[in-house]
Amino acid sequence: MAEGILASKLPQDKFIVDSAGTGNYHTGRQPDQRSILVAQKNGLDITHQKARQFSSKDFDEFDYIYVMDSSNYDNVIELAKSEAHKAKVDMILNHLFPGENVDVPDPYYGLQNGFDMVYEMLDETCTILAQKLQEKHS
Repeated sequence: MAEGILASKLPQDKFIVDSAGTGNYHTGRQPDQRSILVAQKNGLDITHQKARQFSSKDFDEFDYIYVMDSSNYDNVIELAKSEAHKAKVDMILNHLFPGENVDVPDPYYGLQNGFDMVYEMLDETCTILAQKLQEKHS
C-alpha cells in the first residue's frame, strides 16, 4: 500500500516510487487482496504492482529507502555496503512519529479493519513524507 499511497502524492515526472520486500516468498505477485480493496476504497489502484525482493542494487538506484518495521530495517541494513547506503534507510513511520522507530503493524493475520488502519497510518505519514521530499527537491 505504501508504494501506491506515496506515488499518488508525488509528481510522477520527478519521483520514482517502488517497493520491495526483504523476503522472496511473494515475488511476482500482486499485493494482498485486502490491500487492493482498501486502496480501491480510497481511490487508488495498486493492482499493477508486483512484489519483488530488495537487493543491494537498490542502494544505488534510490535516494531514500523506507522500511515498514525493525525486522525489515535490519535486513536492509545488512545488505548495505557503506555508511552512505545505511544513511538512506529509515523507518517510514518516523515521519509521523519522529525518532520513535515505530513499526507499521502487519495486518496480514488480523481482520479487514487492520488493513484500513494501516492505510490511514501510511496515508498520513506519506502526506508528510511527500511534502518533505518535494521541498527538498524543488
